[in-house]
Amino acid sequence: MKKIILKCRLKNRDDFERKLSDIDMDFGSVYWQYDRVFVPRGYKPHSSYPRLIMRTEMRALDRPPRYEFIMKRHVEDSGIDIVDATVVRDYSETVKIIQQLGFKLEAEISRRRQEITMESGIKLYLDKVENVDGYYAKMEAVLTEDDKVSEVREEIMNTFKTLGQSNFSGDGYYEMVRNNI
Repeated sequence: MKKIILKCRLKNRDDFERKLSDIDMDFGSVYWQYDRVFVPRGYKPHSSYPRLIMRTEMRALDRPPRYEFIMKRHVEDSGIDIVDATVVRDYSETVKIIQQLGFKLEAEISRRRQEITMESGIKLYLDKVENVDGYYAKMEAVLTEDDKVSEVREEIMNTFKTLGQSNFSGDGYYEMVRNNI
């Protein structure tokens, strides 16, 4: 699936949430995600190489975690992300397969997340990433065949600006965590 993903560092989390609340949008419950990011040999940041991610997600303490295997590739020239994900039962076996394919563990990302699904199908996330200063808002839009990348990107940027945000970040959490280590 092709996505446009934009994120920005929030100037003030409370102000951001207040502005959303003023337009009758409130985040859902907080949940936890833990990503282990694997990269191929010769991986270079800001390249179009794929990353493989093993994600653990806990939505409630009284329910088992959900494990998801994600292939993510950012295509620099087009500004889109290609993301494919599948739920897996056996976390350990999937990690062994990733390693046997020659991918190496590059980063581990732990975050608390809340989300809203907006009218246009865009998902808005509020993230607090461990070992990264501040809070981040992230919007993801799934592209259809008829969508123009520049128009969708502009729509997301305008939404952020309407909410008083303009501190856009081109780096993913993977790069942010890696640069803090």
